[in-house]
Amino acid sequence: MVENVSKEFRLQMEGYGLTTAQIHYRLPDHPSLLQLYVWQDYDLAPEFPELKGFLSYWERELEGPLHSVRVAHHRLITPSEWRAIEGVITIQ
Repeated sequence: MVENVSKEFRLQMEGYGLTTAQIHYRLPDHPSLLQLYVWQDYDLAPEFPELKGFLSYWERELEGPLHSVRVAHHRLITPSEWRAIEGVITIQ
């Protein structure tokens, strides 16, 4: 049964939440123009290791310099919503 559990569900059970970042960056050939990139993944607030890793990659490998990053985060499963229940429930 454990094999049937998705990676995303396992991450949520470990405290990860859905993180969305609006990344504004300057175009290399037209520095006066801003472009928007939306990044979304499961991450741990408030450290955001996944987002920090992505932004480090961006600064190291891509030419468009970052202008600003706006972050929204929401835990989809919280401790009050998840609890183990013993027993069998029959639905007919």
